[in-house]
Amino acid sequence: MPAPLFPANAHRFDPYRTYKFQVLIDGQPVAGLKKMGALKKKTEPIKWRAAGDPSHERVLPGGTSYEPIVLEQGLTQDPVFEAWANLVNNFDGDAAMSLKNFRKNIVLNVLNMQGQVAISYKIFRAWVSDYQAVPELDAHTMNAVGIQSITLQHEGWERDTSVPEPVET
Repeated sequence: MPAPLFPANAHRFDPYRTYKFQVLIDGQPVAGLKKMGALKKKTEPIKWRAAGDPSHERVLPGGTSYEPIVLEQGLTQDPVFEAWANLVNNFDGDAAMSLKNFRKNIVLNVLNMQGQVAISYKIFRAWVSDYQAVPELDAHTMNAVGIQSITLQHEGWERDTSVPEPVET
């Protein structure tokens, strides 16, 4: 018999939706967050053959790398993306760069339909490698929303197993 999909909510059959989430930077939710790229990692395969068994190829795990994460935010007065990007590459030059604070641990919370944290991930030592302050502006697109974005390099992530499955009503 397969393991239950939702042990605390045996009545539930549908997976969590992708539009209910929040990202915490410095412990605060990012305002107007529109989209977050996937958490992805890849372990490089190392192929080798033993001299005594040249007809069989073996595969070993090599180094693991983590793909950058893109965060998109509706263009608002919230300065969180710009402030973080300026810690890495400041307009005032190298003397203004923060070697202490430019890397941050951030949190991704996947929420259930009731807005409760259902799954949480910790993302380690992230920093801004790419920042788009303002999108292309076009007077002919009256229905477009302005989006700013940051691309985060990081050193990995792990699920926060201390976050329990919320009991839904």
